[in-house]
Amino acid sequence: MAKGGEELRLIGSWASPYVLRVHIALRLKGISYESVEEDMKNKSELLLKSNPVHKKVPVLIHNGKPVCESSVIVQYIDEAFAGTGPSLLPADPYERAVARFWAAFIDDTLLKASSQASGGKTEEEKAEGKEKAAASIVTLEGALSECSKGKPFFGGESAGFVDVILGGLLGWARAIDAMQGAKTFDPSKTPLLAAWAERFGQLEQVEAVMPDTQRLMEYAYARAMQAAAAAGSTN
Repeated sequence: MAKGGEELRLIGSWASPYVLRVHIALRLKGISYESVEEDMKNKSELLLKSNPVHKKVPVLIHNGKPVCESSVIVQYIDEAFAGTGPSLLPADPYERAVARFWAAFIDDTLLKASSQASGGKTEEEKAEGKEKAAASIVTLEGALSECSKGKPFFGGESAGFVDVILGGLLGWARAIDAMQGAKTFDPSKTPLLAAWAERFGQLEQVEAVMPDTQRLMEYAYARAMQAAAAAGSTN
């Protein structure tokens, strides 16, 4: 639970993997909070005031002070509520730096490649993005082996910072796998990650906030239809 009398509100959108990261971190720490669903087509004054630079979710408001960007928020939660629940970041400075490196790799390399794979302007660009994304996942397989030291999670015996950052993507990974008939974490190629994804997804705190796969698929199809209609109207 949050400390008595403290205000903790999370401005988010149910389908956002970045928002999911924050939900998971708060749940793993056992911190109570208010979830505020944002209409991204009609952004609220609260969001625009709380994140005037990017105007995006998630935003965590702690006693009236906004914190933005999912990776920053997760680290803030771990520090601001250091005496509550398990630590997400390692105590050792070197191990903490390694965790931050892999979290940045997920955002700067894996997610950029995945974005290119789905949104590339040409088929060649999309194919290149798929290759980069696949290579990034293989790299993360090695990272899991290194960080976990044979234990269940990147964080060791319990889920930590890197688990939260990668775990926030699991909802969409499941939906995309279902739509494409593929496996983001293929047991034949990345057995450690495949087992990790199943293990992490089964955590009670994660199951409680994981978006429904079918709902995400319907959301993706609707977005695709909207994009196609918009493209057609400009031709």
